[in-house]
This record gives sequence, structure tokens and C-alpha cells, in this order.
Amino acid sequence: MDWNMSNDRPGPRTVNCPTCAAIVEWSTAQAWRPFCSERCRLIDLGDWLDESHRIPAVESTPSGDETGTH
Repeated sequence: MDWNMSNDRPGPRTVNCPTCAAIVEWSTAQAWRPFCSERCRLIDLGDWLDESHRIPAVESTPSGDETGTH
């Protein structure tokens, strides 16, 4: 996902759609932001629901093992 929210160029801020990489204006007028359309938003949601996208789990230590003593 490429977030091109720079102020280097004049005009409205833009981002790339996370699904298809189309340029999307970052404004309240764009209903599906950061996606270019409802279709791309639903494709991304489907990827999360079928677990194609995942947030890595943080491995925790078993209880009583935090200090390394038993």
C-alpha cells in the first residue's frame, strides 16, 4: 500500500487505492477513501475475512516465566 500524502505538489492530497493502486483524492467528497470504489473496499474486506491478510500475533511467555525464574 502506497500512501502518497505529500504536500510537495499543489492540489488535493492523493493516496493509492490499497486494492488496485488507482489514485484517490483524500477528501470528504471521496466516500470510499482510501479505496477508489465500493468494489475495491469489498475485495479488501474479503481478503481479511478469508485470512489472506493477517496481523501477526505477538508471542507471549507462559505465566510465571516473565522473570526467567521458576
